Amino acid sequence: MLKIRLMGTKNNIKWFRKILQGNPKLEVTEFSGLFPNKGTNKFYRAYVEIEKNTIKRKRQEEKRNYHV
Repeated sequence: MLKIRLMGTKNNIKWFRKILQGNPKLEVTEFSGLFPNKGTNKFYRAYVEIEKNTIKRKRQEEKRNYHV
């Protein structure tokens, strides 16, 4: 698992979130809200947790969804 702190404008963070979530090799397990940086109204930060997406994990999720 990786924990990442993103810093940038609101639009840049939203743009990068779409990239992370659209990448089939990654699984975004948590994405925080936006927090304003002290001393500026332009820049924000967000915290992300990601994991390497594996075929094994996908199959386990498919089995769980099938049995529900």
